Amino acid sequence: MTSDTALPLLRVTGLRKHFGRDEIIRGIDLDVAPGDRIAILGASGSGKSTLLRCLNFMERPTAGRIVLGGKVIGTERSGHDGKIEVSYSESELTRVRQRVGMVFQQFNLFPHMTALGNVMEGLRTVKGMARDAAAAKAQGQLARVGLEDKADVYPSRLSGGQKQRVAIARALAMEPELLLFDEPTSALDPELVGEVLRTIRTLAEEGRTMLLVTHEVGFAYHFANRVLFIADGVIHEQGSPDEVLKHPQQARTQAFLARHNEFQF
Repeated sequence: MTSDTALPLLRVTGLRKHFGRDEIIRGIDLDVAPGDRIAILGASGSGKSTLLRCLNFMERPTAGRIVLGGKVIGTERSGHDGKIEVSYSESELTRVRQRVGMVFQQFNLFPHMTALGNVMEGLRTVKGMARDAAAAKAQGQLARVGLEDKADVYPSRLSGGQKQRVAIARALAMEPELLLFDEPTSALDPELVGEVLRTIRTLAEEGRTMLLVTHEVGFAYHFANRVLFIADGVIHEQGSPDEVLKHPQQARTQAFLARHNEFQF
């Protein structure tokens, strides 16, 4: 008998996403177990970011099923043509977004709020926490990412790396079960990349469940227990870091990695 602990935290089946006539995600199946650290690689336009945005329901899937913690997200029904249609309520998606945190490329901080105010915002507006309790929790999360001394600083006075660490603190404050990182270092100057990657590595060492879209191939090798290579909206190759990054079997994966041969791992 399979125990509950063996069930995936997240199960994705037949996921598809269209934008008009363009099909960006063309049928992805993916299981994410508690504690998984999954690195997602692929060329620009391959569907990596769209996949994450569908998992967080910032984009609603065109087709497919997403199961979080054993519960299907959305209400399924058969359409007139026999196809399964899914409808979503905003209240349900709000609960999902609390459980599935997202860290974006461009930080998405409120410029009129201090670092502390940005981290507090979700605690106040979504979870309804009292101001003092939210402030104490937010201060603790800023300390976790090494920014306890920047609580009263506005984003315009922070470096890119500091802004991204505030964004990570904001996501952590909501206590998500799953963290999604969408190329969190792509908007940073090279000298600031390391501080963000070190923060992500610390979270990995804590056993957090994470999906990371990245072009940092060397970091992916050391961070991940599983690597996905996505091309044309499908998972083209997947496996352990050694299997995918050192011994890729597919020509598309080999060609992609050949363009990143300056990384040593």
